[in-house]
Amino acid sequence: MHRDIGLVGLTFVAVSGIIGSGWLFAPLLAAQHAGPAALIAWIIGGVAMLLLALTFAEISAMLPVPGGVARVPLFSHGNFVCTMMGWSGWVGYTTQAPIEVEAMLRYVGPHANWLYVAGPGTDLSFMGIVLSMTLLAVFVVINAIGVKFFAYVNSSITWAKILIPLILVGMLLYTRFEVSNFTDHGGFAPFQWAGVLSAVSSGGVIFSYIGFRHAVDMAGEVRNPGFTIPTALVLSVFICFLIYGGLQFAFIGALKPEELINGWGKLQLSSDYGPLGAVASALGLMWLVSLLNVGAVVGPMGGALVATGSCARISFALAENGLFPRLIATLSDRGVPLTALLMNLAVAVLTFILLPFEEVVKLNESAIMLSFVVGPVGVVALRHILPKARRPIVLPAVKVLACAAFVICGLIILWAGWETVWRLGLCLMVGAVLFFTYAIRHIKGTPDLAEAAWLGPYFVGMGAISALSTFGGMGVLTHGLDSLLVVLLSIGVFFHAVHCRLSEAKFRSYVSEEVLAEAEIGDHGVVRAESALRHRH
Repeated sequence: MHRDIGLVGLTFVAVSGIIGSGWLFAPLLAAQHAGPAALIAWIIGGVAMLLLALTFAEISAMLPVPGGVARVPLFSHGNFVCTMMGWSGWVGYTTQAPIEVEAMLRYVGPHANWLYVAGPGTDLSFMGIVLSMTLLAVFVVINAIGVKFFAYVNSSITWAKILIPLILVGMLLYTRFEVSNFTDHGGFAPFQWAGVLSAVSSGGVIFSYIGFRHAVDMAGEVRNPGFTIPTALVLSVFICFLIYGGLQFAFIGALKPEELINGWGKLQLSSDYGPLGAVASALGLMWLVSLLNVGAVVGPMGGALVATGSCARISFALAENGLFPRLIATLSDRGVPLTALLMNLAVAVLTFILLPFEEVVKLNESAIMLSFVVGPVGVVALRHILPKARRPIVLPAVKVLACAAFVICGLIILWAGWETVWRLGLCLMVGAVLFFTYAIRHIKGTPDLAEAAWLGPYFVGMGAISALSTFGGMGVLTHGLDSLLVVLLSIGVFFHAVHCRLSEAKFRSYVSEEVLAEAEIGDHGVVRAESALRHRH
């Protein structure tokens, strides 16, 4: 692959993944849970995601390979863990572009009734499906032209995705700012810390940040990855915190006091373009509502473009792993996994035709959650496998930070709700069947099942706690106890997973296979995979 993505390009890949259409609704959802203290929730969510992102940064800077979540586990825990995580990630990524495209059409719907059978929110019409397929194909074409062109187009879109929310923040602060909204109606934290944590979990805060993963998936096409990857991850989370925090601050200040007469929990604002559109309309800023209309379309457009590119890299990695036919792991003359792009396009089209939108959203959420656990486990496992390897970025107190990040992953899965978790379990069962019926015939050596011994306790434990929890489960476990049990389970599984790591001999064989070149692993375990990749290119 061609290393044509620089710092700005990779940062904007992550920013575009984080900022979709959800920013139009996130301030209201968070405020309903925590009131003005939703600002603290955004800080907590940003720090949590940054911690998780940094675990991937250390690995990707040391071994900058395409496929991210579908390839990182191979280095730490072998082919079975890698296949399971990669399969789960691929299912989530494949459904991401269709979700973003339909989000675009739902915002366009009020101006184009012909897109839907009976108005926005209902089934797409024939012409709506045709337009959806056309948009998906356009995103494939942009990616197929080359990663440099993709980065240019995405950066152009992302500038708009950044500027529109910032213009909104500035205009709301300038037009009306009620200081009393931060102190009246129950005070700054009307629901105390329980409300803040509820905003993080159920108010959409933590889920708003998870798009940073796209920067990890594009690591194999980054210039100077040792500097670019960690810097881009930190910058993207920081930029998005400023945007989300600014929107939350301006939204709270722009509310009329009478709209809060029934308290924050019952705050309701309705508009075709979400609560921010309702606030702008109430202030008479109709031109700003029109700008929000543009942002509502541009946001998911950038998300779909990035998801299309990331999914192709995941497919490429899964073909390298043996789960997909080897043909999917081929590159075009432009250094792009074109066959993977076309395969994913076919799957995305079938998704539009065969599955209801709500089911696609639930499938996406459930499939993509699990892939994050490989970063915290992998970064500590690789410290044991190659203690003296060259690491452009080195996390301090890595066991403590990685364990905390692993706990965060478990809580994210729990907070997603039982309906999401059981779909995740079904997805993993399908992945296991594919591994033992197809992939096992195409891998070198034997299945790395001993290294995957931690998956069983983790999956069963998370499933049981979720089923009994207050997050869409039976409610047998009280609120707070379910989260505490996930914390304890995650800590135990984390150290067990680190213990189940690959031997150094297996690691060497996988790295050699990965770079397909003479990746030098010196006597002191110094990995120069980056140099080998540059030599190959």
